[in-house]
Amino acid sequence: MTIQRWYYLFDRYNRWEILADSIRYCQKNKELELNRYVFMLNHLHIIATAPDVIGFVRDFKRFTAKQFKLNLEKTEPTVLPLFIDEESRIYQFWRKGNASKLVESSDFYRQKLNYIHNNPVRKGYVAQPEHWIWSSANPKSPLVVTMLQ
Repeated sequence: MTIQRWYYLFDRYNRWEILADSIRYCQKNKELELNRYVFMLNHLHIIATAPDVIGFVRDFKRFTAKQFKLNLEKTEPTVLPLFIDEESRIYQFWRKGNASKLVESSDFYRQKLNYIHNNPVRKGYVAQPEHWIWSSANPKSPLVVTMLQ
C-alpha cells in the first residue's frame, strides 16, 4: 500500500503508530494474522492472512486515512492540500489499487520476504534489515507477527 505521490508521510508525528495501532486492532478484532511486514516512509508491505483480506485492506486504508487527516490538521495543515483528489475534491491518502499477490509456494514466500525485509537496506536507511524498527526482521519489532508454517 502506497501513499499518494509517494509522499514521505509516516516518518513524523506518530504516523507509524497510526499504522501499527490499526494493525493491532485488526489482529485483535478481525482475525488478522500478520506474518511479515515492513513500514517504509511512504508505503508498506504486508504478508498476512485473514478470513477477509480484501475487507482488511479496505478498512485499514479507510481508518488510517481518517487518522492521517486528523493528524495533519493538528501537525502540518499546509501539507493536507497535497492529498485532495482533483476530480472528487475529497482527501485521498492511499494510491488506488494494491500489488496484492497470493502466496502459493514457499519459494515465492521467501522471495517476497527477502524483498520486503531488504527494502530499508536498499533505500539506504539501515545497514541490516534487522536494524529497521518497523519491520518483522527486527527482533524488537513493535508489532507481533505470526510465523507461517
